[in-house]
Amino acid sequence: MGRDTTPGIADGGAELGTRLLALLEQAERVLERLERVADPRPAPPDWQAAPAFRWRRRGARCWLQPVPQPAVMRFDDLQGIDEQKARLERNTRQFVAGRPANNVLLTGARGTGKSSLVRACLHAFAAKGLRLVEMDKADLVDLPELVDMVRGRGERFIVFSDDLSFDQGEPGYKALKSVLDGSVAGTADNVLIYATSNRRHLLPEYMHENLQATHDESGEVHPGEGTEEKVSLSDRFGLWLSFYPFDQEHYLRIAEHWLQSFGLSAQQARAAHADALLWALERGSRSGRIAWQFARDYCGRRRRVPGR
Repeated sequence: MGRDTTPGIADGGAELGTRLLALLEQAERVLERLERVADPRPAPPDWQAAPAFRWRRRGARCWLQPVPQPAVMRFDDLQGIDEQKARLERNTRQFVAGRPANNVLLTGARGTGKSSLVRACLHAFAAKGLRLVEMDKADLVDLPELVDMVRGRGERFIVFSDDLSFDQGEPGYKALKSVLDGSVAGTADNVLIYATSNRRHLLPEYMHENLQATHDESGEVHPGEGTEEKVSLSDRFGLWLSFYPFDQEHYLRIAEHWLQSFGLSAQQARAAHADALLWALERGSRSGRIAWQFARDYCGRRRRVPGR
């Protein structure tokens, strides 16, 4: 019998093969995407691109975003918190030098320089290898991944979480607690956590919790253990720095500093005391932040725009 030479059979087979090949290529692309979702490990950034980074997340993808020009703050710009400044500077100097140092919790009144003090550490020690990674509370569940990413690198990393506080059961709480305490893998010796908060113990404490601590047959056997759990996270920070509202003298000293940094003479800065006090009265607070805002307004209205 002769070979079947019916037109179209060979062409149909070739077309089918082409379609199968296209389907296979499409399936491979889908599998690659699924693998990235199933294992969304962040790609390491260019560590030399910037001294500071922000941890970002979009869906299952997370990455470090460089901050090439972070806000500049100098230790000399921070007035009225000399003790806190000295202790944090010493702790950071130890860390950058490769000596033992502590995780730090900065707590207290708003606007008193907690966040600015952390940024001043970056300005002082960036040239010696310090890197700052800012991480929002919602992203702290990724903290172990960040620690694994930087473990073993030559730079020294401060993970900074600003205005930190938790409600009961939030997922970031356990991740932070694990990193502070050290998991089975151990802590990375080139990573410290610096956090600021208005709450000393990072978790809310309620009056009704004390009322519920009864010793009858329906009460908890060890009511104190619930309280211990509340304070256990803050206890894992080795260094506590407390910040308090400024009195009038400290407030005016800070206002003078910023006025002079914006171009006024010492005499002109002292002459602005009454305006500075009125500004604080209107805002209902005396703090370093209020003094800085006053100086910007005062000098701006006099066409002395800060060159920073």
